[in-house]
Amino acid sequence: MTRVAAVDCGTNSIRLLVADCDPATGELVDLDRRMTIVRLGQGVDRTGRLAPEALERTFAACREYAAIIKEHGAEKLRFVATSASRDAENRDEFVRGVLDILGVEPEVITGDQEAEFSFTGATKELTGRADLARPYLVVDIGGGSTEFVVGEEHVRAARSVDVGCVRMTERHLVHGGEVSDPPAAERIAAMRADIEAALDLAEQTVPLREARTLVGLAGSVTSVSAIAQELPEYDSARIHHSRVSYDRVREITESLLRSTHAERAAIPSLHPGRVDVIGAGALVLLAIMERIGAEEVVVSEHDILDGIAWAVAQELR
Repeated sequence: MTRVAAVDCGTNSIRLLVADCDPATGELVDLDRRMTIVRLGQGVDRTGRLAPEALERTFAACREYAAIIKEHGAEKLRFVATSASRDAENRDEFVRGVLDILGVEPEVITGDQEAEFSFTGATKELTGRADLARPYLVVDIGGGSTEFVVGEEHVRAARSVDVGCVRMTERHLVHGGEVSDPPAAERIAAMRADIEAALDLAEQTVPLREARTLVGLAGSVTSVSAIAQELPEYDSARIHHSRVSYDRVREITESLLRSTHAERAAIPSLHPGRVDVIGAGALVLLAIMERIGAEEVVVSEHDILDGIAWAVAQELR
């Protein structure tokens, strides 16, 4: 087993995985897996820059993660940065801060690279499952972008599009500096139109409708699963490889978009950092399911973070 560390820094959250990996057997054993909401992408869609307070929140999480990585004695760390830092004018400031704290430069990867990692992380342990037909469509709904990947054992086609729960919320649901609660019908319609346009773009590259199994990743999807199961608290073990029907996703999405901040905050399994953006994230998932005619989504807790860890382990072999 090879001990590695992986960090995935997205638009809404930064996550750490320290794991023992055996590429020969496909076994990955978690030693520490955690997530911190930092909202690195706060306002970046509007200003084109990473906000100073967003950078400081992110660097604080990096300092915490550095201590954990050192404690576990990981052989190698890989830090991958996604949508927000890819778009920002001042991303050099972000790169310098991460290098100072963790000793590695963040790899500001392309959307296609992001999709490749997501596919590997999500599907490696599904190989051989007779109840899940291939090809898979892996959908990673992030804060700033959504990745679509179709493949069997390997990626056949991939595309990243600029719709995510934070970007859609800031673009359509924020009014007067605050999230509309609940949003007006015309705001939801405008957000839906943006999502549909992004799906049109994705379909130019990725044969979405050829998929036989939809695998959903990241916090919006896992939160929908937790709500669907009416969990008293977030429970990764019960969420991982759960299945949520189309009808249940539609019901939850409609409910979230009708609710107030206080009502969403009262959902026991919902992370406080997702209260304002979960409605937009759920709508992205619903639109995808309707586009491809999916009867259900298979929810995975293993995603880009696991794909990064596998890549590090392969490098050390």
